[in-house]
Formats: sequence, C-alpha cells, structure tokens
Amino acid sequence: MHTKGNCCCSFEDYKLTTEWLMNQTSHRPKVAIICGSGLGLLADGASNKQTFRYQDIPNFPISTVPGHDGCLVFGTIEDRSCVFMKGHFHLYEGYTLCQVTFPVRIFKLMGVELVLVTNASGGICPDFKVGDIMIIKDHINLPGFAGQHPLCGPNDERFGIRFPCMSDAYSKDMRSVVVDISTELGCSDFIREGVYCMVSGPNFETIAEARMLWILGCDSVGMSMVPEVTVAKHCGLQVVALSLITNKVSLDYSREEKVNHEEVLEICKMRAELLQKLVTSLISRFNQQQIINTN
Repeated sequence: MHTKGNCCCSFEDYKLTTEWLMNQTSHRPKVAIICGSGLGLLADGASNKQTFRYQDIPNFPISTVPGHDGCLVFGTIEDRSCVFMKGHFHLYEGYTLCQVTFPVRIFKLMGVELVLVTNASGGICPDFKVGDIMIIKDHINLPGFAGQHPLCGPNDERFGIRFPCMSDAYSKDMRSVVVDISTELGCSDFIREGVYCMVSGPNFETIAEARMLWILGCDSVGMSMVPEVTVAKHCGLQVVALSLITNKVSLDYSREEKVNHEEVLEICKMRAELLQKLVTSLISRFNQQQIINTN
C-alpha cells in the first residue's frame, strides 16, 4: 500500500497540510478542480501556476495509476484563484477512504467554495456514445452500501453534521449553467445528464454486473469520485461533476469488444480541449455569480 504516516487522518493532520500549503503559495483558491484519469490537461489553461508534487506535501497520498500525474497545481482562471488535483486516489490502490478524501477537507480549510470533479466512466445507458460528457445529477455509492463510506467513524463537527443530506449533492444551479455553456459552445449534442454508479474496482464490470446496474437506474459506472463528492457535501461545499464517457459497457454476451485503460486515456485526450473550455467557462460564471452575491 502506498501511504505516508498513519491511515487514520486527524484534524491536526488536515491543519498541518493546509498551513504548509498556504505558507508555500499566495493563492487562496475558491474553486477546486479534481481531474480524473487522463484529464490533468484541464490545469494547462491556468496562469500564474505553482505546482507541488503529492509526495512533497505533508500527509498527502501518492497517485499510482497511469493518467494521474500526481501533483497539486495552484493557478488563476478568469481572475479566479483555483487549485487543481492532477490525479485522485482510489480504494483499489490500497488507500483508506480517509486518505482518498483527504484533499477535499484541505480544500475546505483553505476556503474553497466550489468543487468541480471530473472523471472517466463507462456508459451503461444505451443512448450514450463514447466521447459524450455526462453531467452527474445523482449517484449510487455501492461500496457505501457495504460499509465502505468516508463518513463512517467519529464525526468532526468542524467539517459538518453527523447525518448530511445527499439528495442535493450535485448543485442544480451549476448543472443548469453547464447546460447553458454547452449550448453556447455548440457542443450540446455531446452533453448528457444522468446517474453515476461507483464500484470499487480495479476490474471492469462483468456483463451480469452491468445489467444489474442498468436495472438499478445507473447511466454510467466508474471507480472513483463519490467519496470526494460525499465529503465535499458534508463540508458544505457546492459540487458539480462531469463524467467523460470513454467506453460502452457491454450488456450483451455476444459482444466481442473489451475495454482497457489505454483506450480510456485516448478518449480523454480527444475531449480534453472541450472539457477545458467547459471548465473555464464554468469557473467564469461562478466568479460572476460570487461578485453579484457580494454586491
């Protein structure tokens, strides 16, 4: 297992890491962008960048998956200070959910107000095509059903309440903004909205499992993101999540196609420019909304 220090994260750990980062940079981000597999290019559009490798940050886990660069990038987009996670963490890497979600609580202590999560997922909905971008409106947390949940254990009221509501985990207002932006960019044909399911991985789903997920109402499936969203919601942060459909999940035993991680990364490269435009525009709109709210 790739880890530094103890598996159980204390408030002192979060505080130490936050103070270390804020002493290293003058950026005070209000927006955090978590970049999924192959989507670290989203940080390339930022200016005045400062980059910190995960292994150099106190208490931070280390990315071990191809397509996850493993660094935290501070920068400015549309006059808004942001922080990018170029790669996130997964249960299948051997991390605890405390470690997987560690950065989100750091963002909370830094003063972040909006968390934008991106990931790659397999399309279950037959209407979805490879290269579509799904705005996540809800999720199913399968590991959570089995007790693998980031909020299990003692609750720290400094972050949030014991029993947070998750029915509005994904900001309806920000989802609407994404739809508006996609229309303006002329890419609404690629934009979907649906329910994301998290499985623990690392194997891709069997056909029987995929059929079960479709019956449950899942439109796409992946191995990440839900723990971070859950903790962000617990911390009182706004969340918007975009999932790039990188492959079609097989529901048919007669299909010969088999998914692999290299193909997933290739699709991410294909849609990187469009996702970058969406993210930049979304941050700009959030910035404008914050200005309106403070006047």
